[in-house]
Amino acid sequence: MFNSDIANFALHAVTANRLRTLLILLAMAIGVGTVIVLTALGESARRYVTNEFASLGTNLLIVLPGRTETTGGPPPLFGEVPRDLTIDDALALLHSHSINRVAPLIVGTAPVSYAGLEREVTILGTTADYAPIRHLSMALGRFLPETDPRQIVSVCVLGRKIKVELFGNANALGQWLRIGDRRFRVVGVLGKTGISIGVDIDDIAIIPVASAQILFNQPSLFRVVVEGRSSTDLPRSVSDIKQIISERHEGEDDVTVITQDSVVATFDKIFKALTYGLAGIAAISLSVAGILIMNVMLVSVTQRTTEIGLLKALGAPAWAIRRLFITEALLLSVFGGVFGVVLGVVAAEILRRTYPVLPIEPPVWAIITAFGIAIATGLVFGVLPASRAARLDPVTALSGR
Repeated sequence: MFNSDIANFALHAVTANRLRTLLILLAMAIGVGTVIVLTALGESARRYVTNEFASLGTNLLIVLPGRTETTGGPPPLFGEVPRDLTIDDALALLHSHSINRVAPLIVGTAPVSYAGLEREVTILGTTADYAPIRHLSMALGRFLPETDPRQIVSVCVLGRKIKVELFGNANALGQWLRIGDRRFRVVGVLGKTGISIGVDIDDIAIIPVASAQILFNQPSLFRVVVEGRSSTDLPRSVSDIKQIISERHEGEDDVTVITQDSVVATFDKIFKALTYGLAGIAAISLSVAGILIMNVMLVSVTQRTTEIGLLKALGAPAWAIRRLFITEALLLSVFGGVFGVVLGVVAAEILRRTYPVLPIEPPVWAIITAFGIAIATGLVFGVLPASRAARLDPVTALSGR
């Protein structure tokens, strides 16, 4: 038998029973589509988190009070630490030639009120260097003044959302509002920024760090954000930070320094593992489709016993019979794989339009892998029916037994 004869014979067998073929294609397509969609979701989550950390700025390090070894876990957000991290500690870090800027941080919540309107708002206490470190843009006015961070200055910068809720379309610059029990003059309004690492920058108020210490009665800093001069100098920056703080804290190494790259790399590994896990779970459905192909083709062998006997009586060798059924399984896998790829890509596009915040896009490797697994599954599960058909005795097969 020629290859064209085998292909025509297998194609005729596939199209002869359309309902059976449709069910097989549907099962295979669902398996392939599921692999693509779940992999796209995992990859989109990884890209989203990576982009969020990248939007924080470049060459960033975060200094946290307390050592991870003191508690056996992550540095505490609140509570006692061996020694407070102070504004003077933050300013001392500028003695390192590998550090470009530092921004001490204090975070809390307080009611913000103006002209009878009031709401609870996240308050960020920091310095003028925080804006260039975080690449914040201004819609109106300017950011915090470049004064001594230890000086109490009654000025504030509002997020876009807070400005609209308190002032509407009126000009907020130069107006006095109340944060907690203290009055602050609005000197700027941030440009539209959105949510970054779970924090809505449009919904915060920023005040000088010394004013935040008084407002919250909190002498210790929450964090210190450090910008290195270059990515190649970050290891040196980490070493300098630990050395400077240790010298200021009587030889105690009581801070934790986290690099932006290490956080991104950690999340990248987590979401890659999640993506591969989701793809593996989804690939199980392809095995179910393969078993369906095998069962249907075993039934097909039984139904076409006389046909197989006639081919053998006409001189068709066992390998030709085997190739007939393997080709049929291959055709079902290819058609089902193509249908599944289309289904998965369309489903991913629908999800992307529904949730535009997530960069949902099926990775090329997932599409190729899912399609390849579909073909491999069809071939593997098509071997048993093909071998059974090849072993039939011509005389017995012609008699329909």
